[in-house]
Amino acid sequence: EAFARGFGAQMSGFIRSIVEVRVASAEQMTYAEFISSLPNPTCFTLLDCPPLGGQICMDISPLVVFPLVERLLGGTNQSLLVPKRPLTGIESRLMRQVLDLGMNALTEAWSGVKQIDFGISAMESNPQLVEIVPPNEVVVVVDFEVKLMNRGGRMRLCIPYNSIEPLVEDLSAQSWFVSGRSASGSDAADRIASGLSAARV
Repeated sequence: EAFARGFGAQMSGFIRSIVEVRVASAEQMTYAEFISSLPNPTCFTLLDCPPLGGQICMDISPLVVFPLVERLLGGTNQSLLVPKRPLTGIESRLMRQVLDLGMNALTEAWSGVKQIDFGISAMESNPQLVEIVPPNEVVVVVDFEVKLMNRGGRMRLCIPYNSIEPLVEDLSAQSWFVSGRSASGSDAADRIASGLSAARV
């Protein structure tokens, strides 16, 4: 949810239009089930996540990709027909800029658990050609709903269990982080109030 808020805010600033990103679901499945549920072609991105081992992947639906590209190139999306083809070189470069914002948001969202430097490893249009783990390996798939202007689509983050296995204990302790944040909430409110009271209007 922290990633969804951060990515949505950064994309809104980047394309100068409201973008809403929210968590739709989080499921456990095999990697083969995840890959078979994706369209082809699509915007499939491999992410490095040092110091964790292995890779994770992110898929952004063409229903989100092409309206984003259209907006970045000055279009209005009013009469856009979403094509069934891989991204061109220019479109890939534009999407890479959008994905860089996502890497910043992802790094920030995980900072409460562990400092992970997410980065883009490769982009692929056919997910069937990419095998980051064996087909029967268990993965966690977080499904996001993305809304921009009059368009909407899905974005999926696939995290293999073996990548986050070293962090399982830290993740189970997240309730400690949450309670710590709520305790300092009133403190922050006082600081904000005192700062605002000194502002000239």
